[in-house]
Amino acid sequence: MKSAMVFLLVVVSIICLVSDEAVAFPRPYESIFSFGDSLADTGNLALEGAQKFPSVKNLPYGETFFMHPSGRCSDGRLIIDFIAEAFGLPLLPPYLGIAATGYDVRKGVNFAVAGATALGPEFFNAMSIGSLLWTNDSLDVQLGWFKKMKSSLCTTKQECDCYFKKSLFIMGEIGGNDYNYPFFAGASIAQVQPLVPLVVSKIIGAAEILIEEGAVNLLVPGAIPFGCSAAYLSMFPSRNPSDYDPETGCLKSYNTFTDYHDQQLRQSLQALRLRYPHARIMFGDYGGASMRFYRAPALYGFNIGGAIEACCGSGGPPYNFNLSQWCGTPGSTLCGLPRTFASWDGVHLTEAAYGHIADGLIHGPFTSPPLLSPKP
Repeated sequence: MKSAMVFLLVVVSIICLVSDEAVAFPRPYESIFSFGDSLADTGNLALEGAQKFPSVKNLPYGETFFMHPSGRCSDGRLIIDFIAEAFGLPLLPPYLGIAATGYDVRKGVNFAVAGATALGPEFFNAMSIGSLLWTNDSLDVQLGWFKKMKSSLCTTKQECDCYFKKSLFIMGEIGGNDYNYPFFAGASIAQVQPLVPLVVSKIIGAAEILIEEGAVNLLVPGAIPFGCSAAYLSMFPSRNPSDYDPETGCLKSYNTFTDYHDQQLRQSLQALRLRYPHARIMFGDYGGASMRFYRAPALYGFNIGGAIEACCGSGGPPYNFNLSQWCGTPGSTLCGLPRTFASWDGVHLTEAAYGHIADGLIHGPFTSPPLLSPKP
């Protein structure tokens, strides 16, 4: 039985290699499948109606690159868009829109939904904060969409093995909203920190499901620093100057919380690598890639203060964020040059900031192991 399995693996490998050699200059990845929240959503929430966040369906969202609302929580492209472009692939369509477009799903699909959580909505209902959720399309729902669509991608195990070997799966960013909702409801860091192992376990479990479904190349990002968010800086101010990083102006305690999440995620990913040595499991250091422009905004084309002040929002400097008067609502203001700001609406980043993060992931040291070396 064992020798038969080895023979089958050898045959499949030969077939895949022959398929690769038929292309003179094969791309590192032939398709991308994305899961996550608003940092990755290319339109699923908007297609659902976005009742809790209708602004995403209107300008100025999308104004910089698309010149119209695209369903993205930014002025333009997201990290996932820059990654797709880097590999010569089309921008990923939202899963909920593919039926209407006739898009070739074999190039990739985006299952991410703005506001999504790693943990299911029932968890937040039990905390009595379920009404805050933008969507019930948690990570489990997104995985269900992928499984439902899988037969459109490949049918036999051999076909799926060859196809997914050249696919990139991006698991997130996801988990940030699992913390945002309780924080915005008034929970302290001490109260939210016990959620981290639960969230990380859910992310790892989702990655494991994808590997069992055939995924070989997985990128699992960490979080963007909470303490540098205009929303957190505005909503959780401190009278103690020592609570702020003098170099960046960010809240040190919330960045320490972000580091704790990333540390737990890194450790769990290493354990996952040991369980699945055939898979290429990459950690995407969103925090490290973004801290570059928080520490030296001018070096990346951002105004002084432009790294932590929202381009679009209300309340004026230093953060220009008001939760009750979001970007795009009456009374909000818009900066003249979004590219000179890292923060778009106080929670999400600008296209310029996402571009710098993506560059750090693709060409820099912020993906481990490197993104440009898919599993052979």
